[in-house]
Amino acid sequence: MPDIVKSNPPIIKNANEITNENIEKKKLKLRRVAIDTYKENVVFLHRECDLYRSEGFQALNKVEIRDGADKPPLIAVLNIVDDCDLLEPQELGLSEQIFQQMDMPEGTDVTINHASPPASLRHVHKKIAGHRLDDAAYLAICKDIVENRYSKIEIAAFLVGCAESGMEREEMYSLTQAMVATGETLNWGESLVVDKHCIGGIPGNRTTMLLVPIIAAHGMFMPKTSSRAITSPAGTADTMEVLAKVDLNPDKLREVLKKEHAFIAWGGNARLSPVDDILIAVERPLSMDSPGQMIASILSKKVAAGSTHLLIDIPIGDTAKVRSQSEAVKLRKLFEYVGDRIGLHLEVVITDGRQPIGRGIGPALEARDVMKVLQNSPDAPLDLREKALQLAGRILEFDPDVRGGQGYHLARDLLDSGRALNKMKQIIQAQGEHDANFEPGKLQRDICAEFTQSGQEKSAVVEAIDNFQIAQIARLAGAPMDKQAGVYLHKKVGDKVNQGEALYTIYAEFPSDFDFAIAAANKNNAYTLSI
Repeated sequence: MPDIVKSNPPIIKNANEITNENIEKKKLKLRRVAIDTYKENVVFLHRECDLYRSEGFQALNKVEIRDGADKPPLIAVLNIVDDCDLLEPQELGLSEQIFQQMDMPEGTDVTINHASPPASLRHVHKKIAGHRLDDAAYLAICKDIVENRYSKIEIAAFLVGCAESGMEREEMYSLTQAMVATGETLNWGESLVVDKHCIGGIPGNRTTMLLVPIIAAHGMFMPKTSSRAITSPAGTADTMEVLAKVDLNPDKLREVLKKEHAFIAWGGNARLSPVDDILIAVERPLSMDSPGQMIASILSKKVAAGSTHLLIDIPIGDTAKVRSQSEAVKLRKLFEYVGDRIGLHLEVVITDGRQPIGRGIGPALEARDVMKVLQNSPDAPLDLREKALQLAGRILEFDPDVRGGQGYHLARDLLDSGRALNKMKQIIQAQGEHDANFEPGKLQRDICAEFTQSGQEKSAVVEAIDNFQIAQIARLAGAPMDKQAGVYLHKKVGDKVNQGEALYTIYAEFPSDFDFAIAAANKNNAYTLSI
């Protein structure tokens, strides 16, 4: 009978030993991967990494990254790579966005785990289904977005849900509040802090860059935090960047405001309504700008920036964002309702949006128009000057010392005397002057009028200009990413034009952009001519 051999009982490790061993197996070394993922946390794992299959990770999973310190993990979207030159199997690659947040040197040991789905995603599903959301739901969504718990796909679902299902005015207020609550709020210590915002859709409409120096020259405080373009060829921040630094931290903004009573800066670094910046990053490629999101975006930024008085410009026209007077009045009431609820003194003006304002469309070309108006140059665009004076007059009348109806004349005196130009120079100097380059892109093509009938050359009159199409052509040319790209208008509505005469010139820096813009213009040049 064979001997019975008793095996030794297995060594049972305590829970702490097992946990520590598992953690050691899960450790990866940080590696900076120089990829700009624009407002989205993205990390990279090699396909041959032991954790890839053992933990069931897949591309586009969301993961938590921990460094062992007692602080909340960072959330990121996972991408998988196969190239060892980009990433070794034992490394975790970080995009630029998340590497800056980690604030740790390459080679630091970290662990990754599956991230739980954001709890607020259930509210997004409700919104997609057409339900109304309350204060708590919008706050939960905004908190998860600002903590990078949402992927861009999930953010797009939220945006589409709000746009397609619509938002009641109380929801707009809830979202505005939530966007303010999840960021920083500036307090300038002044009882009168003014601001202005145009809802957009009109190319070349750079009135803000004229209003700010006019208002500041009067002595009123106008800290102007602006966003970059969403669907337009240039935002105020894009155009101001031709002249001066706009990427300023809150301390620098305070310094400039104290000295000059105004600035024109990008609002991203100040963490003013940071959710808005993330939403804009998704809205831009989708070309989305729904009324509810727009109102929350604009007003949350103004409240966070410490504004007490705000002027809203709503242009109307057949190819503007707002097409009719009735639609503009409806939007004005929504702005006034939400503005009143959040404590803003708000006025809305409805303006002519039938065609672009000024001549230049694109950052450098628009900056050149602005400086010509400030310099009282004979060839400055008169429509840009006049609209700026009208809006500046309304803002100056927020000052209790300025009588009603006198604002326009005061604004004109400040511009004509050169005081506004001097103030703009001082603001540029205080923010950090750039060596301004107003020269347009090196590639250029005139788009000319063609309307011959029966072989006879005739003259015509410009009847209409399609704002959307002309903006699209400027964007295809490379604006706003390429500062020198865009469109310069030679003819405006009501102008006479001869056969073969240039309607506008396209400027671009790169041949591919140039070709795309020309092809779009050849298909639809955006001009309607009457013979």
